Amino acid sequence: MPADTPSTVASPVPANPYRARLLEGMAHSVAAKAYADTTVADIVREAGVSKRSFYECFASKDECLIALYVAASHGALKVLKESIDPGRDWKTQVEHALGAYLACLASNPALLRTLFIEILGLGAAGLEVRRRMNQELADFVVQVVHAGHEHSPQEAARHGTLAMAVVGGINELVLQAIEAGRTADLAGLTQPCSALVRAVLAAPE
Repeated sequence: MPADTPSTVASPVPANPYRARLLEGMAHSVAAKAYADTTVADIVREAGVSKRSFYECFASKDECLIALYVAASHGALKVLKESIDPGRDWKTQVEHALGAYLACLASNPALLRTLFIEILGLGAAGLEVRRRMNQELADFVVQVVHAGHEHSPQEAARHGTLAMAVVGGINELVLQAIEAGRTADLAGLTQPCSALVRAVLAAPE
């Protein structure tokens, strides 16, 4: 990712005034070097705060990365939600929103690699937060596609499972683009991703 403030990092009002600066410091540090080579000293230098301030916010470098992952994921999900136009049919909404979401991801390729690949290096903690963020995205997809339709608990559970499968498929396409060095072309995935949503999660007419 470029050293500019990452556009995918959300900026809620934090309890600790240094928290947001430290998340930006982490993002800038991993933009300059791999996460494994990033130190707490790098993060606080980029953030312009002390190590004491870092440890008032985070117990470890890993915890800071997880917080960055959550903030960046929520930032991208916010872009997705704000791209929804209830006045359009759900298929058009999905395509438009996915285009905006993929453009958001493409805007910061270094951070994108960290969040899609290096988060998994944290083991169980990384997997847990990744699944939690994917669940939020899957829930939103179901909400858009099946808005206004009543479903039994069994149907709702099935739609949730299918939505998670769709999110996994989209993530895999993004991951392939990252590994192939094609993050600038993520917008080209809008059509296949939209087709996947339509094929798997077709809303009742």
